[in-house]
Amino acid sequence: MPKLADHVVSMPRSGIREVMDAAWRMQGEVIGLHVGEPSFPTPEHIREGARKALDAGATRYVPNAGIPELREAIAQKLHARNRLEVQPEQIVVSAGGMQALHNTLALMVSAGDEVLIPDPGWPNFAMVVQLLQGQPIRYQLRSENGFQPAVQDLEALVTDRTVAVLVNSPSNPLGTVLGRKDALDLLEFANRNDLWVVSDECYDGITFDQPHLSIGSLGGEAQVVSCFSFSKTYAMTGMRVGYSVLPMELAHNAAKVQEPLISCVNAPAQWAALAALAGPQDVAEEMRKTYQDRRDAAMSVLDQQKIGYLKPEGAFYLWVDVRDRCAGDVSAWALAFLEKRRVAVAPGTAFGPAGEGWARLSLATATPDLLEGCRRLGSFDA
Repeated sequence: MPKLADHVVSMPRSGIREVMDAAWRMQGEVIGLHVGEPSFPTPEHIREGARKALDAGATRYVPNAGIPELREAIAQKLHARNRLEVQPEQIVVSAGGMQALHNTLALMVSAGDEVLIPDPGWPNFAMVVQLLQGQPIRYQLRSENGFQPAVQDLEALVTDRTVAVLVNSPSNPLGTVLGRKDALDLLEFANRNDLWVVSDECYDGITFDQPHLSIGSLGGEAQVVSCFSFSKTYAMTGMRVGYSVLPMELAHNAAKVQEPLISCVNAPAQWAALAALAGPQDVAEEMRKTYQDRRDAAMSVLDQQKIGYLKPEGAFYLWVDVRDRCAGDVSAWALAFLEKRRVAVAPGTAFGPAGEGWARLSLATATPDLLEGCRRLGSFDA
């Protein structure tokens, strides 16, 4: 067999998928708290937007960067909700938030270049950097710093190969939300070291105790690229529509890079995304409120069982402290919990070494399953 590319072979598989595969192999019902998949159906007016596009024959190629109507609507949304003043020409529609991140990093990363990524952080951050033959360099998010990026830690990691720092707010898996001071410190750090800031804002529509802050709204327009998704806010995960917001001089190259990757996002899904923005927003608010109610109910169950956790301010995850019960191997503990109590959770080490002793529970799961899973967690003895 001919040789595979080294960077593909060496790229680790997501630790979340290990639990997912084990859950799929099990016979009978399993409570799934391991995946960030909204339990809600895609709202009807969004599905209708896709149906109308199909009926109108909108099944042909469209511009690489997205249909003009959607890019204009996104620019209006960014102005109203994110305080980002951008032109439609600065927006590139992508096949979900993940492809927006890949497309963005492909503009910046050459073989051997380094990208600073959060630890704990979504495993796909490291995977995409490695797929581009770059080196993911983890910066630790520490409890003593509120699990927020600390500039002194970032400074210690910068080398002459560092090209970008990736930030994620609201955070997957932590649920933390970047505050103004930390965001300004990050911008100053990036400017001082001549780095790109790649801001993953996939969960910008899901916050609880404080509003979402887009780091690009604070300045640094020439060096910040923000990536968004329709998947979580509007329960559109399978439609695969996201977008990136780039400095004007980068936007043309981003559309060019997208051509050999996907050419363009499928047209009916883009019309569905337009319907999501143009239609009623109360359904998205209802989903957000439900996630908040689930968060509060799950925390109450964990409190009763004296299980520690980090209170999430956004996204739909609960970062749970299982250090006193996993014996220093949370991955093995998660598989044992699945086998013995039939509850699938994501082990903290799937999100980086700093996640040892922690587990991520998804609040996107239906409320009865979520609360029952939390109760089983309290009674589980590995």
